[in-house]
Amino acid sequence: MSAMTGTLNQTQRMDTTAAIAVALTVVGWASAFPAIRAGLAAFGPLELGSLRFAIAAVPAAIFLAVKRPALPRLDEVWRLVFGGAIFVALYTVMLNFGELTVSAGAAGFIINVSPIFTAIMAMALLGERFSRWAWAGTAISFAGIGVIAMSDGQGLHFNAGALLVLGSALCSAVNTIVQKPLFARHHPLTISASNMILGALCLSPFLPSGFAQAAVANTAGLGAVIFLGIVPSLIAYAAWATALSRLPAARASNFLYLVSPMSALIGFFWLGEVPTLLGILGGALALGGVIVVNLKR
Repeated sequence: MSAMTGTLNQTQRMDTTAAIAVALTVVGWASAFPAIRAGLAAFGPLELGSLRFAIAAVPAAIFLAVKRPALPRLDEVWRLVFGGAIFVALYTVMLNFGELTVSAGAAGFIINVSPIFTAIMAMALLGERFSRWAWAGTAISFAGIGVIAMSDGQGLHFNAGALLVLGSALCSAVNTIVQKPLFARHHPLTISASNMILGALCLSPFLPSGFAQAAVANTAGLGAVIFLGIVPSLIAYAAWATALSRLPAARASNFLYLVSPMSALIGFFWLGEVPTLLGILGGALALGGVIVVNLKR
C-alpha cells in the first residue's frame, strides 16, 4: 500500500512539475512579443538577438560548469547543435525581422502553426498518437488565434515578414522533434543551457554592433533586452525543455496556443493595449481548444 501511495505521489509531483513548466513557458514566451517590439525600437534585429542570448548564456554556462553533466554521445551532438543553431539563433533572427513588418496579431496567428507542424511530425517520426478529439481541440484553438489576429485591425498580410515568422514556427516545431530523444539521457536544464550557449555563439558575430547600439540606447530599450535575456530566454526555454521531457511532443506543443491570449493580457498591463471583443472571444476559443485536447489526452 505504501509503495502504491509513493508511486501515486511521484506521478502527482511529475504532473505538477509539468503544469508549472508549461505555465512558465506560456507566460515567458508571451511576454517576448511586447518586449521584442520595445527592443526593436532601440536595436537592430540581429543585434537584439545577439545581446539577448549573450545575457542568457552567462548563467547557462555557470550552471553547466557547476553541474558538470554527462557529455553527449556522438550521435547526440548534432541534436544539441541543431537546438542552438536553429531553435535559438535562426528562430530568433527570423522572428525579429518578421516583427518589423508583421502586426502582433498576425505574428501570433502565424507562429501558432507550430503546434500543428509538431503534431504531424510527432505522429510520423515519434510514433505519438493524436486523436480526433485532439485535432478538434487544435482546430478550435487555431480558429481562436485567427480571431485574435483579425481583431488587431490590420488583418493578415502574407508578405516577406509573414514568411519569416512562418519559418520561425517551423524551426520551433522541427527542433521539438529533433531534441525530444535527448530527454531519455539528459536533464532538461542541461539541454536548455546548451541551447542558450550554442545559440549565443551563433549570434556572437553581431555582438560588437550590439554593444555599440547599447551605448546609445534609451532605458526602455536596455530594459527590454535584459528582460528578453532573462525571462523569455533563460527561464522560458528551461521551462519548455522541462515540459517537453514530461509530456508527449504534440500535447506539450498544444499548450503554446495559450501564448497569444496571454500576450494580449500582458500587452494590456505592460503597454496599455486594450483587447477588443473579438480578441477576447479568440482568447476564449484558444483556451477552450487546449482544454479539449487535455481532457481527452
